[in-house]
Amino acid sequence: MNAVEIDNLIYTYPGASQPTINGISLRIEQGDFLAVVGNNGCGKSTLCKVLNGLIPHFITGDFQGEVRVDGLNTLESDVGILAQKVGYVYQDFENQIVRPTVLDDASYSCLNYAFPDYLDRGRKALAQCGLEGREEEYVWQLSGGQTHLLALAGAVSLSPDVIILDEPIAQLDPMHADRIYEVLRQLNEVYGKTIIVIEHHTEYIADYCKHVLLMKDGRVRWMLPTREALQKVDELEECNIFPPQVTQAAARLKKAGSLPQNQILPTTVQEGLEVFAPLVSHPVSAESVAASSEQTAVRFENVSLNYRSVKGDPRCVFDGLNLEIHKGEKIALIGSNGAGKSTLMKLMVGLLKPQSGSVSLFGESIIKKKAEELSRQISLVYQNPEDMFIKDSIRADIAYAMQVRGIPDWQQRTDALLKRFRLEQLQDRDGRLMSGGQMRRASLAIGVALEPGILLLDEPTANLDIATRREIMGVLEDMKDIIQTAVIATHDMQLVCQWAERIIVLCGGKVVADGTRDEIFSRVDLAQMVGIRPPEIFTMARALDNRALCYTIDEFTECFKEA
Repeated sequence: MNAVEIDNLIYTYPGASQPTINGISLRIEQGDFLAVVGNNGCGKSTLCKVLNGLIPHFITGDFQGEVRVDGLNTLESDVGILAQKVGYVYQDFENQIVRPTVLDDASYSCLNYAFPDYLDRGRKALAQCGLEGREEEYVWQLSGGQTHLLALAGAVSLSPDVIILDEPIAQLDPMHADRIYEVLRQLNEVYGKTIIVIEHHTEYIADYCKHVLLMKDGRVRWMLPTREALQKVDELEECNIFPPQVTQAAARLKKAGSLPQNQILPTTVQEGLEVFAPLVSHPVSAESVAASSEQTAVRFENVSLNYRSVKGDPRCVFDGLNLEIHKGEKIALIGSNGAGKSTLMKLMVGLLKPQSGSVSLFGESIIKKKAEELSRQISLVYQNPEDMFIKDSIRADIAYAMQVRGIPDWQQRTDALLKRFRLEQLQDRDGRLMSGGQMRRASLAIGVALEPGILLLDEPTANLDIATRREIMGVLEDMKDIIQTAVIATHDMQLVCQWAERIIVLCGGKVVADGTRDEIFSRVDLAQMVGIRPPEIFTMARALDNRALCYTIDEFTECFKEA
C-alpha cells in the first residue's frame, strides 16, 4: 500500500519565472524510511510542504497535478484534516513550540481538535519520543535535542501515518542526533510510521534509511534502496550530495586501482573494516602547530554567569572561567548542546554581562567600551542568519551599519561586499526569502561590513549541503585580509578538522580540553564525556591502524593507498 501518491506535479511560486517542482510522479510505500536529498534550491522542502497541504492552501502559486496522502487528495482536503495524516517538523522547529510546559505543548494540537483524551495523547506521544517523565517541566529547561523531540511529539500526538522532518539534526551534537534518529527508527519499525527526512548527513542515511530519493532542478532523478543509492558516488557528488566518507574513500581507491574494480563500496565503518583490510597503512608524522601571535585578543578572567530560571535554581553557565584567545588564531569551539558556546560568544560582543569576573578585548574591559567601538573590533554572525536581516533588501542590510556610523565611502564598500560575496544579482531581495546558502553569504557580508579584526560565527554551516559548506569555508579563507582572528562554534567535525588550528572543548561551562586536532580527537575519554565525534574517516583509519590519524579523505587515501 502506498502512503503517498504523486502524479505529474508542477508547482510554481508566485512571481517565479520557473517551476520549483517540475513534473514529479512518485510513489512512497507505507512503512518506508525515506531520505530526500539534493542540493540547496532543488525543491526538497517544497515537495514536502505539498504533502501536508501548506502548498497550495497557505502558500499560493500555480499548482498542477494530483497529490494523495493515505488516499486523501491534498487539494480537496484542508490543512486541518491533512495534519492528522502528515506530521511535519520544520527546520526551524523552535517555532512549533507554543506552550510553556512539556505536556501542555505535546497535547496542544489535540486540544485544538477538541479530542477529549488530548492529555493522554500527549503523554503517549512523549513516551514514543523519549520524553517520558518530563511532562511537568518548562520547555526552556530542555536541551536543543529535547526541544526537537518535543516538536516531534506535538506532531506525533495526532497519530499521523506519515512524519516529515526537514534537516532533523542540523543544529545538534552527535549524541542528540543519534537520539533523534533512534526515536525515528522506533516510530518506523515499532509503530509503523512512514518517515520522510530531508537530510544532508549521508552517514545517518546509511545507518537508518531504507530508500533515498535524489532531486535535481525540481525533478526526481531516481529513488533507490539506500545501499544501491550510495554506490552512485559520481552522480551524487554531481548534485552536491556527498556519500559517507568511507564510501568516498573506497571509490577513490577503486579508481586508483588499490581496490578491485568489482568491489561493492562500503557505507559504514563496519563494512569498511572488511573492504580496506588488505591495504597497508603508512601513517604520516604528527601535525605541526601553526604559530600564533603573542598578543591576547580576548581574555576571560574568573567569569561567572547564571541564567535566571522561572522554575528551580538559576542555571549556572560559567563558574570562574579563564580563557585567552590570541590574535591570528583560527579557533573551533565545540561541545554538546547547552555547553555554553553561544553564551561565550555573546559575552565577547557585550550582549551578555558576567555576574562576576571580566571580559577584555585587546587589554581593555568590554564594559568600558561603547557599542560602536566594539562593533568595529569584533562581530558576531548569528546561528540563524535571518536574525541578521532588518531591512527589506540585502543591499540595505549590508549598508546599514556603515551608513548609520557615517562611514564616508559606505556606498562603494557596499558594492564591493556585494561583489565579494556574489550577491550582486540578489541585492534587491529580502534576505529572509533567499536560500540557506545565500542567507549565509549575506549574513557574512553584514558581519564583516565594518571590517572587524575578530569574527565570531555561530554554527555557520548548519542546514547547508556540503558544497555550500565548502563555499562558506572558501569565503572565510578569502577574507584573511579583513579577519585577523576567527572563532567558530560548531558541531560540524569535518569543518573543525579541515579549518581550525586550535580546538577548545566546552562541557558544563568549563574548558575541558584545549589543543590541536590530534590532541583532542585522540582522547577516547573526551569523546565519551562531551558527546563529540570525530569525522567518520578518522574513526575508520584508527579502526584499521591506531597510529593513523586521518581527518580528511585525502589523508586517508594517502595513508592506505597500497595493498
